[in-house]
Amino acid sequence: MSTDSNKKQFWKRNTAKVPGSIQHVYGAQHPPFDPLLHANLIKAGNKPPITLGGKPKKATTFQEFESITSDAWDVGDDDDELLAMAAQNLNIEVVMETANKVIENHSKQQERQRQDDGDISEPDQREEEEAPEDEEEEEEDDEEEQGEELEETNPEVSFASEHSPHSDGRLVKSLSEAPIGSPKDVAGDRAWLHRQQSLPHRPTIPMVARIADQNTSGTPAMTEREASRLDKFKQVLAGPNTDLEELRKLSWSGIPRQVRPITWKLLSGYLPANTERRESTLQRKRQEYFGFIEQYYDSRNDEHHQDTYRQIHIDIPRTNPLIPLFQQASVQEIFERILFIWAIRHPASGYVQGINDLVTPFFVVYVFEYIEEEVENFDVSSLQEEALRNIEADSFWCMSKLLDGIQDNYTFAQPGIQRKVKALEELVSRIDETVHRHMQQYEVEYLQFAFRWMNNLLMRELPLRCTIRLWDTYQAEPEGFSHFHLYVCAAFLVRWRKEILEERDFQGLMILLQNLPTMHWGNEEVSVLLAEAYRLKFAFADAPNHYKR
Repeated sequence: MSTDSNKKQFWKRNTAKVPGSIQHVYGAQHPPFDPLLHANLIKAGNKPPITLGGKPKKATTFQEFESITSDAWDVGDDDDELLAMAAQNLNIEVVMETANKVIENHSKQQERQRQDDGDISEPDQREEEEAPEDEEEEEEDDEEEQGEELEETNPEVSFASEHSPHSDGRLVKSLSEAPIGSPKDVAGDRAWLHRQQSLPHRPTIPMVARIADQNTSGTPAMTEREASRLDKFKQVLAGPNTDLEELRKLSWSGIPRQVRPITWKLLSGYLPANTERRESTLQRKRQEYFGFIEQYYDSRNDEHHQDTYRQIHIDIPRTNPLIPLFQQASVQEIFERILFIWAIRHPASGYVQGINDLVTPFFVVYVFEYIEEEVENFDVSSLQEEALRNIEADSFWCMSKLLDGIQDNYTFAQPGIQRKVKALEELVSRIDETVHRHMQQYEVEYLQFAFRWMNNLLMRELPLRCTIRLWDTYQAEPEGFSHFHLYVCAAFLVRWRKEILEERDFQGLMILLQNLPTMHWGNEEVSVLLAEAYRLKFAFADAPNHYKR
């Protein structure tokens, strides 16, 4: 089957109009594919027949691409060493060594846990085993262990530094995940979930808060190190004037749930560093937001605001549809108000599909300020009205602060995203030319999968619990959402090089890239991803034109 025919059939089958929706490249359909179509595409020996002839028209402009696409949307003490370097201009060899150490020790920690559990078996069997969910912090490796070759560690989290036709000359070595089982083993109506269910014996993990996350209620007591980190945060936050640089250094490796709400408000610039001014600032900003509601919200029924409000109203139920919290009527009303007020106050961009997702991490974090239990199934109507109003206003202002730094992502033709996708392509061509050429061979354009990576900051690629952890670092990193995110996307793509190189047609590559198996990811996986991105960022730090050859 030719690549051209595959592409034409793929886009024909995946750009069907959704009743009541607007046909956009950043459309908010979720999940992005029809399950029946997905099942047909990946079921062994049952590729959908291609009857269409000729080569499909190739999009030559962003608008043409938009018109033919319905949904391009759709760990240890070593971490502290890495985050301490974030604000310093260090020698690249030191940076690379430290980032490698974070990743290497993560792999060795996984390996030791396997040995303790008696799970070591033959190499082909080990690849199908699962990494432990809840690991206590182990002592730092001695110098001899740190000098061992990475390929001698757990193959499930190995950087494959041995010589191979796919790894020569790569600056950032990718992690490899246990291989996905054969599609023949999947029942017909569940085949579309196959890539997400790649590891067979994992327990169900909450979408919002990982069971093993020490910041979640009902979990085992914090380790000594975790308690120590929480104390450090409390000490920094307790002063009359919070040292924001010190707070950023602490936050780079993740923020404990207990102090995440106040830390996010400070790092986003919503709250001042001076403790005495915080309460008055909160009162003033919350009153200002609800003044906007009184002034503008009724205008949603005006003719010139109808299109904006209609699209928001359509998108809200699609926001994290698998999490019951976001299907509650009161939550959806809050989101509608936040998004509508933001849209009419920012006419240069207005509302763009995908902005709805950016509210959710702030909303969840600020709900945690008032509850101890799991948030995924929490009934927000049980909160007092004042608490709900505070959560709504705080979410609005912090989302606004985030969007202020990336608003060119959402203005006409979304030039910010186009530039970032192009930069990603050039960056990947340098760090892993094999992957880059593989996608070129099968005519996969970066815009076709990376548009939504930039449009909603990988939120459709990762569980919400991972997004919250990722944003801890983004808010601690200078220009985290606008600049560091590019390196995270590059590291994320190269992370799947093994799976990418195994796909030998356009359809297979697109299905993989828009349905990456991250359902069971948690803090450990995100920490390793960030270490790779950090190493990559500093590898090019001294080259002004580092995206280009």
